[in-house]
Amino acid sequence: MKDLRGKVAVVTGGAGGIGQALGRRFGGEGMKVVLADVLADPLDEATRALADNGIEAVGVVTDVTDYSSVEALATEVLRRFGAVHVVCNNAGTGGVSEGYMWEHDLADWRWGIDVNVLGVIHGIKAFVPILLEQGDGHVVNTCSGNGGFAPIARGAMGGPATAVYPMTKAAVLCLTESLYTHLQMTGTRVRAHVLFPGGFLNTGIWESWRHRPPRYAATQQRRTPEPTLAKVVERFEAAGARVEFTPLESVADQVVDGIAADRFWMMGPPTPADQVVSAKAASILARGEPDYLVDVLGQHAEAEPAAEGGMR
Repeated sequence: MKDLRGKVAVVTGGAGGIGQALGRRFGGEGMKVVLADVLADPLDEATRALADNGIEAVGVVTDVTDYSSVEALATEVLRRFGAVHVVCNNAGTGGVSEGYMWEHDLADWRWGIDVNVLGVIHGIKAFVPILLEQGDGHVVNTCSGNGGFAPIARGAMGGPATAVYPMTKAAVLCLTESLYTHLQMTGTRVRAHVLFPGGFLNTGIWESWRHRPPRYAATQQRRTPEPTLAKVVERFEAAGARVEFTPLESVADQVVDGIAADRFWMMGPPTPADQVVSAKAASILARGEPDYLVDVLGQHAEAEPAAEGGMR
């Protein structure tokens, strides 16, 4: 799909962060934009911001964990615009767990899986049949190097990183690879892509706990403070690491460029993080230990006194 002008894009998680940046970029290409998000007020603000810039935009409150809600989104898109050409399954929730994975609250697992995995599955099930009937289109699923490459072993606040988030992002990669294969088998022009935003992103995913739905309320009492982006940056700087945020506009560029080039792997230029992929492949081929695991600062994870939840 070389010319996006006049086409229709749907972006879940569109009220902020990468989703909002995608909406702006698609609108700049002359597309009609549908932003979907579970947060009604931020969604309204994001949609108005696009409209104020001359973009034809609609906001649809959508809960990606509920298939009927995603079905309703697809129905509304067709009612308003009669077609859909690009679907970005971008809604996600970050890691909220503390301690080691056997200490993680089961509610954390359910929330992460329902949003990050089932949310993508729901998007595929609701929109791919529409794209297939049209005969063309693109599905873009947002992944992460944390899980898509290998899980980060030590977290941004010290101690073990949550296992929930990387597990779900590994699933997103597998889902997208499978979708690509299944689409290829049908002979359709509908294409699947996986987006790796890359780098350090200034988005609300660091503080997902602020919008935790009551039905996923924690069942265990938390032992450490909820993380904030400010605290994460503070720890990086204390460790001598310079924090440079990846511009969200460049992530949106990856998507538009990837669609034009029909590129499955929507990634930025090579970075040191790419070495994890090579190291992981080497470990697999050598039947060796997973010595490619690193902490969030990019250093190799080695045993140290337990923190962030401690040993229990």
